[in-house]
Amino acid sequence: MQRKDHPLLSNSLGSLRTLSSFHYGTPGQGPKVYVQASLHAEELPGMLAAFHLRALLDQAEAAGRLRGEVVLVPVANPIGLAQRIDHKPMGRFELDSSENFNRHYPDLAKAVYDTIKPLMVSDPTANVKAVRKAIGQFLDQWKPDTELQSLRRTLLLLSHDADHVIDLHCDCEGVMHFYTEEPCWPQLEPLSHLLQSRAILLARNSGSGPFDECLSGAWWQLADRLKQDGIEVPLPQGCNSTTVELRGESDVSHAWAKADAQAVFDFLCIAGAVHSATPVQVPAALAQATPLAGSETLHTPCPGVVAYIADVGQTLQKGDLVAEVINPIDNTSHPIYAGVAGVFYARVRDRYAHAGAEIGKIAGATAFRTGELLGA
Repeated sequence: MQRKDHPLLSNSLGSLRTLSSFHYGTPGQGPKVYVQASLHAEELPGMLAAFHLRALLDQAEAAGRLRGEVVLVPVANPIGLAQRIDHKPMGRFELDSSENFNRHYPDLAKAVYDTIKPLMVSDPTANVKAVRKAIGQFLDQWKPDTELQSLRRTLLLLSHDADHVIDLHCDCEGVMHFYTEEPCWPQLEPLSHLLQSRAILLARNSGSGPFDECLSGAWWQLADRLKQDGIEVPLPQGCNSTTVELRGESDVSHAWAKADAQAVFDFLCIAGAVHSATPVQVPAALAQATPLAGSETLHTPCPGVVAYIADVGQTLQKGDLVAEVINPIDNTSHPIYAGVAGVFYARVRDRYAHAGAEIGKIAGATAFRTGELLGA
């Protein structure tokens, strides 16, 4: 294993942050899998899972079982990790720019299309290599002018040539759930089963430029644009990425983290990055994939104390009571009902809500939303 420390652009005199990555195996020999944790820095379950994953990778390396390359970034956001206000962690948005750390990544397909268009041939392997090289050259030439942009560039430099990208997050309170783009789903379905996901949300460009879709979206977007221009060449889905939500923010325990690390490690074996003497047994699915556009976000009609009636992980029917918003001044209670049938897979942690606040999400089976599908 090789540790690499990547200095970020300093945003102030006398200060410097670094991003650390851990590299297992040999680049260019076998599949590459990139795993990172806690891009939203207050989401800690992934950090602990990464700790236990390192132990599994160390054992595999000592046993000579590495067949590809695995890059692990256990702390993907040193900027957000240092942000606190009134003793509370603030790792979702950068305080300088108010930008979400997991939004506004570059449009890689747009950046490299003119470069790769004349290079496409009848060999899919050659086409994948050409696209990865073009993306790498674009990232090499990108000159970030803020610490946040330098973090984004560094993460992409480490991950852009990976066959599979696993971005470990968590919700405020929730059950295990899984986001990926539709072209990635066949390749990543085993991972969702290994993790025992309770909700699986699929989209084709959910909007806002998140990290995972920046990487996977480039491939199907390039393939679509080549077809639109009448260029019939094979361009596989060269990167399959997912955002894995490891339950809720308080679900930080060795038991959970060891199980999650083992699930990711088993997927590394399935992907061919690690050799397994016996085939990995993939468990049955606990949930069927549903469209992200079918996920209902529940909002409060008024301010008040939120008293949940439904628990996360509960399967709801349309019209079921999910929560009540209590106004102790007016002595009123406002019910919030499920607008779709599905798993109540996430809810907010704070129990006081302003009018119009988001309080939970239900994974419905029928798409009904359009446009930007992600929250802030």
